[in-house]
Amino acid sequence: MNAYQTVNNDDILLKLCHSVSHVLSSTSASHVTHAGMVQSISRTRLKPDLGCFSIFDGGFSGLVVINFSADAAIEIYRRYMINMGMPETELAFSHTSDDVANVMGELMNQILGDFIGKISKELQTSISQSQPKMLTINKELTISVDTNLDNAVARRVSFRTENNHIFYLEFAMDKTEFMRSEDFEMDEEFDPDSLFESHRQSESKPPKSSKPTPKQDTNVKGVAIAEADNLLDELGL
Repeated sequence: MNAYQTVNNDDILLKLCHSVSHVLSSTSASHVTHAGMVQSISRTRLKPDLGCFSIFDGGFSGLVVINFSADAAIEIYRRYMINMGMPETELAFSHTSDDVANVMGELMNQILGDFIGKISKELQTSISQSQPKMLTINKELTISVDTNLDNAVARRVSFRTENNHIFYLEFAMDKTEFMRSEDFEMDEEFDPDSLFESHRQSESKPPKSSKPTPKQDTNVKGVAIAEADNLLDELGL
């Protein structure tokens, strides 16, 4: 009887947390981390000061919500823009700016793209997402976000920016399990950047200088001519 490895909702949530930390850290050239504790909640909500959500569907359905405090949103926004080469004097200072909302929405899109790409490959399934929506929310207002999930599991995880500003990820999806046989081997991750880098390094190495003697040179030329003749014969020329 085959032994199986089970992937459940919390395993999928952990992948999402890794995508949030990875994308925000790399794009803002800073250090964004998530807590080691996960909170079980009854439903997902958009909360002050800046809330963003997106729905995904396919192999499994769910909802992702990220609620940024004003300080966390501004820190991530400014670090991201400066990392992109924008002058600091041209950046917004308020989380209510349209520019801040647009950037945070784009980062949410990158987070979900990273998450869906990795989880789709690991679970051998297809998932699509809606365009992320970003809302600036008043402190007296909380918006409940419901989805048509049959047996929803909802979780909340806190994140911390490099300057210790807090924001929260809320995640809801159908209660589900994926089972993978132990003898199943995933395809290795293909990284084109690593391939180009290894090729560049091999080309940059100076060739070993070995000047052939006249006799060796004659032999090499003879072999080359013979190989060329064989190739022409194979091609019928």
